[in-house]
Amino acid sequence: MEIKTLTIPQFTTTTGAFYNSINLHYQYFGQAIGTAPVVLVNHSLTGDSQVTGKNGWWNEIIGSGKTIDTNLYCILAFNIPGNGTLGQTFSTPEDFHTGDIASIFIKGLEILKIDELYALIGGSIGGGIAWEMAALAPELTQYLIPIASDWKANDWIIANTFLQKRILQNSKNPLEDARIHAMLTYRTPQSFDNRFGRTKNEELGIFNIESWLLHHGKKLANRFSLPSYVMMNHLLSTINIERDGKSAQKIIGSINAEIHLIAIDSDLFFTPSEDQRTFQMIKQKKENIYYHELKSIHGHDGFLIQSDNVSQILKTIF
Repeated sequence: MEIKTLTIPQFTTTTGAFYNSINLHYQYFGQAIGTAPVVLVNHSLTGDSQVTGKNGWWNEIIGSGKTIDTNLYCILAFNIPGNGTLGQTFSTPEDFHTGDIASIFIKGLEILKIDELYALIGGSIGGGIAWEMAALAPELTQYLIPIASDWKANDWIIANTFLQKRILQNSKNPLEDARIHAMLTYRTPQSFDNRFGRTKNEELGIFNIESWLLHHGKKLANRFSLPSYVMMNHLLSTINIERDGKSAQKIIGSINAEIHLIAIDSDLFFTPSEDQRTFQMIKQKKENIYYHELKSIHGHDGFLIQSDNVSQILKTIF
């Protein structure tokens, strides 16, 4: 499905920055909008709206006969404004936080005449934006499914995005070096040991883990722009449904959706302890909240690597 564009007119961010219009790029897959239950999938930091099909980043989960079946659902995905899709960037990322992005997504749904979602699902920053959307519109979705994410950027996330920002500002190869650092938080020591075992790339004269990291750095630099990475890194640091003074307990308690928290036991980025605390905090006040833990040696990226395990969790919902 080709990328489509709708326009959000006269948008003012929480910081007071006014935009006469903001283009919101999106794709949908499976059934046409208005003919089937809608599943909104929010992409991760360097992802996009191509959730399935050619170059789809979640083909193992979404497709004909897959867990999220394109024969049964309309699967919709927005591109986070500023992520570089069709060249879209913003010169002042600080104008926005993830709550603003959530508001833009909700306005996009209104323009598409989508009043209710069957499910709202997202991984990493996409899950954070899903939390923000549910906080702004508590009756929006039947199921809320944040994966490897949280309703806030805690101190660990803020620390890592701070380092990423300094790399992006000061490195001679900012995208490559930022990506190399990021991969160390997306995977685990056990994952690296299991895959590389201190083996060397004799042709390059370096360890295979070094070659692998360089490859991922160059791969991202070839397909992503610096302003887009700066924007996405900034947004990641701003996730916080509590920013208006209400407690997370009160906000989450007011969300009508059945909530499924999916954590990864080895996640070094959005650590499972955060979801566990949320679950313990909410379960006494809200019956329809559930905690799932994916076992993986691969860390944060486990939800992209171990699709069979993710499918096992999702199959009761879809």
